[in-house]
Amino acid sequence: MFKIRILHPNTITRLRLQPVMHGMAGLLFFFNAIGIYRSPQPNGFMTVLFLLMGLSSIVFPFVMRRFRNFSGANSLMRMLQVFVCFSACLYFLSHLQPVIGGLHVLVGIGLAYIGWTEYNMLQPAYIMLDIPGVTLPKTFSRKVISWNQLNNVVLRNDLLTIDFKNNKLLQLEVLDNIPDFKAAEINAFCQSRIT
Repeated sequence: MFKIRILHPNTITRLRLQPVMHGMAGLLFFFNAIGIYRSPQPNGFMTVLFLLMGLSSIVFPFVMRRFRNFSGANSLMRMLQVFVCFSACLYFLSHLQPVIGGLHVLVGIGLAYIGWTEYNMLQPAYIMLDIPGVTLPKTFSRKVISWNQLNNVVLRNDLLTIDFKNNKLLQLEVLDNIPDFKAAEINAFCQSRIT
């Protein structure tokens, strides 16, 4: 009945973890550069590639908020990190180091998964208020909360507050510009469903 665009519930925690995740990838690339440089036959191109990717991965979280298309820039950086991890796997396999190559495949798969979840979280999310209940977005699916599990649902000042009967409180930031008369209509609908 009502569809409201919100900031995804997990976005804030994911944004707090981004500097750590990009930094860990950057450190891995720095260690790769050191390992390749200290090998018996150093490869200058791979050393420079890993140094540049390590530096850009560490610096990226501090400059990413300046990009107009924040989600696209983050996805591009994740794809570059995954590509470099798979390239490192091929490099280490060609130099007869299968354990390190296998670890880079696992890191590349992990970074691809992280990039996919970040992409999904940064897409527009919608909450639905209808007859069966409140439909909340999750990372890869949706969750329907029936009205009998709720004490109250209130939309006020671009903040949707959901009060559960188990003393849990969920506040979601509303991204739509909802006029006062529409907010009153949404609140009246929620009160009619709860009582």
